[in-house]
Amino acid sequence: MDDEIVRIAARGDGVTADGRHAALAAPGDRLLADGSVAPGPRHQPPPCRHFPECGGCQLQHLDDSAYAAFLTTRIAGVLAQHGVETEIRAPMLSPPRTRRRAALHAERRGRQVHLGFTEQSSHRLIDLQQCEILDPRLFALLQPLRGLLAAHLPASRRVNVHLTLTDQGPDVLIDGLATDNLGAVEAVTAFARRHGLARLAIDDGLGPEPRWEPEPVTVSFNGVSVPFPPASFLQATPEGEAALTGAVREAIGGAKTVADLFAGLGTFALSVDPAVKVYAGEGARDAILSLKAAAARARRQVFAEHRDLFRRPLVPQELDRFDAVVLDPPRAGAKEQIEHLAASKVPVIAYVSCNPSTFSRDAETLCKGGYRLDWVLPVGQFRWSTHAELAAKFSRQG
Repeated sequence: MDDEIVRIAARGDGVTADGRHAALAAPGDRLLADGSVAPGPRHQPPPCRHFPECGGCQLQHLDDSAYAAFLTTRIAGVLAQHGVETEIRAPMLSPPRTRRRAALHAERRGRQVHLGFTEQSSHRLIDLQQCEILDPRLFALLQPLRGLLAAHLPASRRVNVHLTLTDQGPDVLIDGLATDNLGAVEAVTAFARRHGLARLAIDDGLGPEPRWEPEPVTVSFNGVSVPFPPASFLQATPEGEAALTGAVREAIGGAKTVADLFAGLGTFALSVDPAVKVYAGEGARDAILSLKAAAARARRQVFAEHRDLFRRPLVPQELDRFDAVVLDPPRAGAKEQIEHLAASKVPVIAYVSCNPSTFSRDAETLCKGGYRLDWVLPVGQFRWSTHAELAAKFSRQG
């Protein structure tokens, strides 16, 4: 007996019509009687030598059409669980080798240092010799970083290495490394100069401390340069950011006053027309101070407030002042803020989410409060992973 794989489950397994699971299977594959998989037309050769051991990717065996269908089905499935239906647009997929930020791990094994992602469902580290998702400018730093860490990393310690591409080039934060002697300090500085880093910061437990930053490090949104605190949040790919900001601009239309909640560094607050008046609320102090400074220099009409939107969400009386609300919460969603939005009179809500499950929960609350979910745009900027992102538009009814 054999059966066809008809869909991909949330964690990446192929699933037959009768519910049997098969690892590393694509839609159109055949699950054979002995448990093996016969590849079908949508099953592609994985491009990376580390797949499937490396936890950075789970779906490299899917072609683009199958990967896009996975994103659509994943989002539609969790919406249906909450009784919500809408138009789901064709997903926007980021190309390979475009990830501009990543958090890697490093540890010593004998005389060598291994640097990379961990295995799926394991703490075992994969020493990356190839990566089909990282921007080549970041991947090129891995071997030099191994050399730097080999001289200063104790045998018993694992450190985190945060890589981000900024306006000035690669920004590197090493979290957990002690450089408490003159030789180590000089080596770190020489390394940063030699490899043209925008900044190299060390966090030895007391917070990031830049050891090399020849000029202030920034990232730009819609032509506005924003100071970039070490390891701050940035959309994973330029293409993903463009898809999300484009969807937000479409959703809010001609709004003249906008609230940007969970605003971060201002990805969406600064992407709207400069004539729009924007309130930006954010709980991370460094991020909101960066946005405030950048908006002031660019003479943008942005009022930036340091505000914990989980403990102190905007209430309906505050929300009703705006023509549109944009929100981009963390993976936990925005349950507390959504309850107030559902009770508000805001005409339009643009919701950006990195978790379809919590988005669907919040969508149900909004729809019960009188909103309609007009459309959802899936965005696959964590290419070949089971991580699905989206942008959506809600409209107040009646």
